[in-house]
Amino acid sequence: MKRVLLKLSGEALAGEKKTGFDEPTCLEVAKQVKSIVDDDLEVGVVIGGGNFWRGRTSENIDRTKADSIGMLATVMNCIYVSEIFRSVGIKTAILTPFACGTMTELFSKDLANKYFAEGRVVFFAGGTGHPYFSTDTGSSLRAIEIEADCILLAKAIDGVYDKDPKVYPDAKRYDELSIQQVVDERLQVVDLAASIMCMENKMPMYVFALQEENSIVKAVSGKFNGTIVTV
Repeated sequence: MKRVLLKLSGEALAGEKKTGFDEPTCLEVAKQVKSIVDDDLEVGVVIGGGNFWRGRTSENIDRTKADSIGMLATVMNCIYVSEIFRSVGIKTAILTPFACGTMTELFSKDLANKYFAEGRVVFFAGGTGHPYFSTDTGSSLRAIEIEADCILLAKAIDGVYDKDPKVYPDAKRYDELSIQQVVDERLQVVDLAASIMCMENKMPMYVFALQEENSIVKAVSGKFNGTIVTV
């Protein structure tokens, strides 16, 4: 691998609190990313906003406005986690598809490639910049645009199951499955739009639990414990 897109769950970064940030969790992520960057792997990062906002559960807010709040939640997450990364010696940049004053820079593939060449970890905040697209879709889009080798999906669950393991104790975890199977069976890896984008553009995914010790390092070193979604 030369370049990866790391998708971090906002809820996973919140730890047991389920909201806001758990700094020890974020620091552990930063140390792992530092390790793989020091091994010359280029890393892009997308962070979900679920530790701050899940507007779709409210019937009182227009969907477009709810999604706008969600996009800003991802910007807050990226600014925070970027600073944690810097505290362990990682150079970073934050790119958004819309202007955020001086807090971020406008996304372009050329600018992202420039920062990768400088050894920076590049945060892609703000989703796609449009409502009705999740950070799953934003992750797939950015991974494809920057020509990443794969998407690393660091979640609160340790892989892909045939049904919800929180509800069904007999749920089966897949070690490997195809993106076609994910689409056909509507498995909850990423949303359908993101799954189809990955299928059409042959973008594999590695799905694993963020809380597992050294999970990110393991995902890129071959000692993987999770589900590989093939193309």
